[in-house]
Amino acid sequence: MSRRSAGRTRLRFDGWITGIGTSSGTRAVVGYWPRAPFGPFADVMLERPDGHRVLLAPTPLIATFVAGTYAFDEVRIVPVRVDVAEQDWTVEASTLTLRFTTGRRGLLGFLLRAVPAPLAARPGWISCVAVLARALPGVRICGSAGAGRYEWYGAKDLHPVVAAHARYEGEDLGLLATVEPPVRFGFGSTPRRPCLVRVTTTVALKRQNDTLRGAAPAER
Repeated sequence: MSRRSAGRTRLRFDGWITGIGTSSGTRAVVGYWPRAPFGPFADVMLERPDGHRVLLAPTPLIATFVAGTYAFDEVRIVPVRVDVAEQDWTVEASTLTLRFTTGRRGLLGFLLRAVPAPLAARPGWISCVAVLARALPGVRICGSAGAGRYEWYGAKDLHPVVAAHARYEGEDLGLLATVEPPVRFGFGSTPRRPCLVRVTTTVALKRQNDTLRGAAPAER
């Protein structure tokens, strides 16, 4: 989904973001986007204990866009598959296998669901409530991104992640843990406690010609 506003193209991604920490020190952020300008896709961002940041993306187009918006030390183009069976999620991306289970939404999840979905996704609304979001350590819901882009994260629901198991390059990443230290892919991290967030992300491109080929027509 895309649209133009004030001379800048805005791309909209609708789906889920999951932030998970592990006792090994590796943190993972999974994006699952059934509705996106480039068609449905999923991607994974990993930060290793030594701070090495890796992007796992399914196509060169998506890898180029995501790596232009966020910061990575390594980009790998690999198939990324997400399967969902009620509360159980499975993510497979080359040498990464991640399985996690979500729990019942808490107070914050109910508060987010109380906001009408169209309003929650609007950049103006997100900018207004950005100060409140700072109550969550490391969390920022709007800010400047790479390539002169600007982002807004419109959260619509939140569930805790109550169990997880991950292996990467043959290594067992250990037990579920907090996302600590915060990940350093962009201007903000995910919540410290592992969670699944229903979200609409809007990315404003710096220039009109910053749009990548393959983006879907505008949906208003």
